[in-house]
Amino acid sequence: MAVRLLSYEVADLCLGKPPLRSLSSSATVADALSAVKSSDDNFISVWSCNHSSTNRNLDCVCVGKVCMVDIICFLCRQDNLSSPSSALNSSVSVLLSKVNGLVRHVEPSSSLMEAIDLILDGAHNLVVPIKSNFRRKPLPRSQSSIIPTTHNHSQEFCWLTQEDVIRFLLSSIGLFSTIPMLSVEALGIISHDHPTVDYHSPASSAVGPVSRALLDRTSVAVVDDGGVLIGEISPFALACCDETVAPAVVTLSAGDLMSYMDCGGPPEEISRLVEERLRERGLEGMLEEFVAGPHSGNSSSSDEELPSPTTVLGRKGRWCNSGRMGRRAEAVVCRPWSSLVAVMIQAIAHRVNYVWVVEEDCSLVGIVTFASMLEVFRENLESMI
Repeated sequence: MAVRLLSYEVADLCLGKPPLRSLSSSATVADALSAVKSSDDNFISVWSCNHSSTNRNLDCVCVGKVCMVDIICFLCRQDNLSSPSSALNSSVSVLLSKVNGLVRHVEPSSSLMEAIDLILDGAHNLVVPIKSNFRRKPLPRSQSSIIPTTHNHSQEFCWLTQEDVIRFLLSSIGLFSTIPMLSVEALGIISHDHPTVDYHSPASSAVGPVSRALLDRTSVAVVDDGGVLIGEISPFALACCDETVAPAVVTLSAGDLMSYMDCGGPPEEISRLVEERLRERGLEGMLEEFVAGPHSGNSSSSDEELPSPTTVLGRKGRWCNSGRMGRRAEAVVCRPWSSLVAVMIQAIAHRVNYVWVVEEDCSLVGIVTFASMLEVFRENLESMI
């Protein structure tokens, strides 16, 4: 059975994966914004093509990926606050991470072990040519403003993520003996290195940590003075919003920003507060670009209660301005004694790459990530060879 598991190739994990939607590296931030908002995926692949290349198999290369979080963080930079319209006209290259190797091209014949090694080496996405014996029916243009990536002689591509590999391993969890039943504490995979902001601190102070969390595939914990986990500002949650959340990030506290995103629509009193603070700071450009026009249509009742610093977890449904599926706002948590397989199921069920670890009083202990889980499975797989 172990031999069978080790014999799997990347192509086996790609079955049923949809083709990537792509964006040219010559596009603008505004183009990226439009592409992300019209896509069902949170990320859009960015491609650079050199059709004069002597190596025709590599004339087009995926150079990175962008998501709504990249755009929001970019708009919240100090030098973009006064003129967001100019920022939107910037090259999409300003959104791409400067960290090399986040996106890697791999062959369908690459082994499962090779895929895990690349992910543990820092890759977020493995770009894979789709092997197909039939011609895919083209999507009607009315369904999407962007089309599947068809580069290198009309070849379509998909990509694999940490979640895809974890899901695959979970389907064969019985092959790993007693490892899945051990606690995350016993396995030593609880990390204490994670971004944290105070509930009352400015939400703008979380922009840097959110960018780091996006790179680390984690989240930013929002805690009170006693270290109790109140909630989180997660890249996944922000990805379900749109660019109009940028003024809230710039003007609100971390706690109010959670309320702004969590209440099925920004509470009217907080929306008014955002407008007032933008005017006080003279940020007319941001006011006109993102706040102008009625917002009452998405507002909740005026007597909607704001979250208290003593409220632990358990918030309402996510507001998704872009219309894409979001997830519930409470932070996903486990205990130090939770088993590895239980934590895997929690993360997959909530479509996140991590689970927060808390004590019974909800004081924050640390975080368990897909990357740390993969390290455990990688060691176990190696012992099977």
